[in-house]
Amino acid sequence: MSESSINKAPFGQTPDGQAVELYTLRNRNGVEAGILTFGGIVAFLKTPDKKGNFHDVVLGYDDLAGYIKDEAHFGGIIGRYGNRIAKGRFKLNGSTYSLATNNGDNHLHGGLKGFDKAVWAAHPVNGDAPALQLAYLSKDGEEGFPGNLSVTALYTLTNDNALRLDLTASTDKLTICNLTNHSYFNFRGNGKVLDHIVQIAAEKFTPTDAALIPTGELRSVTGTPFDFRRPTTIGARINSDEGQIRATKGYDQNWVFDKPDRQLGLVARVWDKASGRCMEVWTTEPAMQFYTGNFLNGDLAGKGGQKYEPRDGFCMEPQHFPDSPNQPHFPSVELKPGQTYQNTIIYKFFTE
Repeated sequence: MSESSINKAPFGQTPDGQAVELYTLRNRNGVEAGILTFGGIVAFLKTPDKKGNFHDVVLGYDDLAGYIKDEAHFGGIIGRYGNRIAKGRFKLNGSTYSLATNNGDNHLHGGLKGFDKAVWAAHPVNGDAPALQLAYLSKDGEEGFPGNLSVTALYTLTNDNALRLDLTASTDKLTICNLTNHSYFNFRGNGKVLDHIVQIAAEKFTPTDAALIPTGELRSVTGTPFDFRRPTTIGARINSDEGQIRATKGYDQNWVFDKPDRQLGLVARVWDKASGRCMEVWTTEPAMQFYTGNFLNGDLAGKGGQKYEPRDGFCMEPQHFPDSPNQPHFPSVELKPGQTYQNTIIYKFFTE
């Protein structure tokens, strides 16, 4: 068993001259996580398979230029609002706010320049497990959002092989906040993820209209392709003729968890028989977007020149519901001065 460590290396400059750094966190078992100060991106995550061989299990790029041009949000911290807001508008305390629209008529994942395109300030944290704290100030009016939002993201690579992300935020003005991580996983490193076996602790999901905006209904998963209460391969029903599946060309829906909000709980599990890798997803959030890379189109030259195609990776993005600011009966995403937003996401790896 080796000692844990944190190492820093340059990773290029943004077009406006900001230096970007890559921090490599290594735990006592040899698991490594690479975190960029650009977007708080998880650039690589190297975990062992059932034979003890280490491989990278997240999609991404070999250089900064790839991440700057990227529109798939590989590995990034998503904010100020993860997922969609209908028509890029919402009301708050009697005022109407207009946001950047970057997904048809809708706002998606923070807008034209979300948190995954910002350079964060980094501070390594010494301890038994390697950790990196990132900080970013989203200024009042950025992408149309009200209030100066001060955000911290603490990545910890634990010695039980979990990558933990603790997100916190505070504001000086009433605002909305919904943060998450957008890593794409593939436990074999490349190829399709259709044989990965998924289990999600959710009895309901939020169906959407043709623009992928929630209708407001909380629909039972029973008898639908969205029932992952028992372990099921991603590919088993991904080509279903069900209307929600057709609209998103695969899975890109929001599952509602069977647990109290703000309580840390195990919400999902993924297993790949070929590699033996398993991942548990834990979070304090009330829901999770499960996405199967349906809109990857082969145009992206990723790591090692790989052309990422549909279903070459999957995302599990714990968060609040899409379009919550416009859906009063959804859990609130309002953040007031004096309050602290908190969201914990844990991706824990093991083999079996």
